[in-house]
Amino acid sequence: METSAIEALIAEQYTDSDAESELHDLLVVVAERSGKDATREDIERGFRFVRGYIELVPYMMKVAKTAASAVGLEDQMERVLAMVKSYWEQPDDFIPDHLGIIGLLDDAYCSLSSLQTVSDHFQLQTGKYLFPDDLSDANKAMRKIIGEPYSSDLDRLVLRTMQESRLVETLKKMSSAEKQLSFANQSTIWNHGPAGKVDIRDLAGLGLID
Repeated sequence: METSAIEALIAEQYTDSDAESELHDLLVVVAERSGKDATREDIERGFRFVRGYIELVPYMMKVAKTAASAVGLEDQMERVLAMVKSYWEQPDDFIPDHLGIIGLLDDAYCSLSSLQTVSDHFQLQTGKYLFPDDLSDANKAMRKIIGEPYSSDLDRLVLRTMQESRLVETLKKMSSAEKQLSFANQSTIWNHGPAGKVDIRDLAGLGLID
């Protein structure tokens, strides 16, 4: 999976020191919106979370490509990944890229929310996790950081992508008796055990945990 353009964009935006300051300011607002009086340490934890979340995108795209090939979802995943890449290529999307690292929040959320949705549908139909990591909690935290109306706009984009890729229809066929996997096993397709979750416990000071 070719992700060099996305990796280059991330690296470029990370060099913008003004954008870093603006992200710190945004996290203060996010905390206040949740009724929290965030400490400097809380803001730093939130900053590290955002950077780590964004940096997950190229890795997860490669994992998605490999996983889809292993279970016969190449065509559907290709459509999903094409949408993900096209969103990164748009400089004036929901949150414009010229805003530095803040301008990547929507790109990263759109990407990882789309991939998690694929994995959720796969698990629902087969009993197996498509990816070794569950990004659901991390996506919820990022959704709160982005806020409305952008988060709902992005969710609608993800839903439309799932419909256009015909992913759900394909997965329903995979749940036939001869292809049904063990629900009791609850492992990944590589048998790595239960899917792990990105730890977001440190984000309580920002009000990002329900």
